[in-house]
Amino acid sequence: MTQAVSSLTTDCCIVGGGPAGLMLGYLLARAGVQVVVLEKHPDFLRDFRGDTIHPSTLQIMHQLGLLEELLTLPHQKAERLQAEVGGEEVTLADFRRLPVKCRYIAFMPQWDFLNFLAAKARALPGFTLLQSTAFGELRYDGDRVCGVTALNGEQQTEITAQLVVGCDGRHSRVRQQAGLTGQSFGAPRDVVWFRLDKQADDPQWGMGHKGPKQNFIMIDRGDFWQCGYSIMKGEYAQLSRGNVDAFKQQIAAVAPFSAERLGQLQGWQDFRLLEIKIDRLDAWAKPGLLCIGDAAHAMSPIGGVGVNLAIQDAVAAANLLTRPLLRGSVSLQQLQKVQKRRAFPTRATQFIQIKMSGKKRPEGQPSPLPRIIKRYRFLPYVFGWIIGLGFRREKPRL
Repeated sequence: MTQAVSSLTTDCCIVGGGPAGLMLGYLLARAGVQVVVLEKHPDFLRDFRGDTIHPSTLQIMHQLGLLEELLTLPHQKAERLQAEVGGEEVTLADFRRLPVKCRYIAFMPQWDFLNFLAAKARALPGFTLLQSTAFGELRYDGDRVCGVTALNGEQQTEITAQLVVGCDGRHSRVRQQAGLTGQSFGAPRDVVWFRLDKQADDPQWGMGHKGPKQNFIMIDRGDFWQCGYSIMKGEYAQLSRGNVDAFKQQIAAVAPFSAERLGQLQGWQDFRLLEIKIDRLDAWAKPGLLCIGDAAHAMSPIGGVGVNLAIQDAVAAANLLTRPLLRGSVSLQQLQKVQKRRAFPTRATQFIQIKMSGKKRPEGQPSPLPRIIKRYRFLPYVFGWIIGLGFRREKPRL
């Protein structure tokens, strides 16, 4: 069958309708730039994505005049992040003294956040969201990227654009096709996610986010618990070939749920593996192309900061590139300014994540963390600043 081919011209083509892609698309379209966003799925309904909206992102939504409406969506608030370490409950991060409007993390399903951003962007005349539309390949004019081919079933669209932005996640096909190279720092563990419906006699976790025992976390999603169980890197392949009931017994040993309660999990299809990786590109850009968010720097889930770094990248990119796009000329030097602006917060955050996920203590050796936090009571506020606001905040130019 011959594939139908159409064409489309825009100022900026964004590949990937995640937090970075939709925020960048919204900000550019709000400033008068013509934007097309490609999203390969028909909707945003996928479980176990980064569902934390940190104070830094909430502040951006406030600055854009969108916060009040956003917070009408179902969410839970966490003013502190707590965990049980060595049998003691400790406050790891405290957001209550941050110099922003919302001094808490909002736990909100990412599909709700993305649907909200998409609706706001669609209301702008220069914004187009093409769902069920996959990235095909980059198009070139000499050495410069000049657009992409997009695929929707049998329909192929050749999109011409001044700028292509890869926002297609940690397994980015855009950066792969562009030949952009980077560094990988590995990670010793992965996380297996699953969900459990709430019951009346469940523990009351007022803070919404908890690490009750080593290797296990719970996030309050309103009518269900999102649970994560940390395993050694590469262990899941072997585990998933074994008996699922034995795995549930393993989880029950560290979870506040009995093995019988885990009976809701019928088989391996009820578990979702998150392969943790920490990496970053050497160069985020080449002529006509830029990568941001996870496409430029994959983060560990430690601190839940990946979404918020992606949002900050998008704001920085919009601030630096709106005027060149409106003038019709975006140079490589201007694209490189985005990386220059965002390189330090990326490196600093990854440095902390690498240190926190590094060498494991010998079995039986207690963690020094409770003792350190008791001695230096200001530390939860320092960690609250690092997690909640990051190393460099971006403010959208209105």
